[in-house]
Amino acid sequence: MRIARFAHAKGMSFGVVEGEPEAGPQGLTIAEIEGHPFGQIQFSGARWALSDVRLLSPILPSKVVCVGRNYAEHAAEHGSEVPKEPLLFLKPSTSVIGPRDAIRLPVFSKQVEHEAELAVVIGAPGARRADRAAAERAIFGYTCANDVTARDLQRSDGQWTRAKGFDSFCPIGPWITTGLDVSDLEVRCEVGRNPEEMEVRQLGRTKDMVFDVPALVSYISHVMTLLPGDVVLTGTPAGVSPLTDGDTVTVRIEGIGELTNPVVPVA
Repeated sequence: MRIARFAHAKGMSFGVVEGEPEAGPQGLTIAEIEGHPFGQIQFSGARWALSDVRLLSPILPSKVVCVGRNYAEHAAEHGSEVPKEPLLFLKPSTSVIGPRDAIRLPVFSKQVEHEAELAVVIGAPGARRADRAAAERAIFGYTCANDVTARDLQRSDGQWTRAKGFDSFCPIGPWITTGLDVSDLEVRCEVGRNPEEMEVRQLGRTKDMVFDVPALVSYISHVMTLLPGDVVLTGTPAGVSPLTDGDTVTVRIEGIGELTNPVVPVA
């Protein structure tokens, strides 16, 4: 099932995306559901063509918990060792944006980079001191994410809060896919100036994670309680590189879909 959050003429709703994404957006519809998707799904009866609504970030998390250096090749490209335990940091909820929303380049940085990542969405009842089995039960679904990073500030600050936390630095979407086996999925990032000239910058597979998804959720839950709707970013493959004004960046994850955002300067 694909769960989206979307804006329409009467407001904002959650809905189930129907159809096959491979057929293109013109072939997809979205069926509105009552209330929040974490309970029993009940349809309101309203339905729109996906092209007639605007997709929003599929969830508004209380926190985004991120994992650094969870792919060995990415750690190596920065001259770092793979950590012996998951390396955690946070992105604020105010960094979250949705599909087609603009990534805004801050004036404080000269080197803003993309990081394509599989994102985990926590469902009810959350996770606190969860073992592996409980961590798996706590997962609602998965979506695409871009852990946008001001690399120069990450190096100069020593800790990562500013480098990772600017408004617009956490695009997620386009929807949450449930019931997906994420043990071996392709993670791809493409950057370009137009759809015909997109360059593949990152290409990896989730099987190459140092710590897999249940291990990450369990580990994090022993540090902080994961609430329903919280998001876990699971690390990025090698190939991160700078974004510039006028770029478009697309994160594609097999079995989920694609997340596209334009890059603009801060006004």
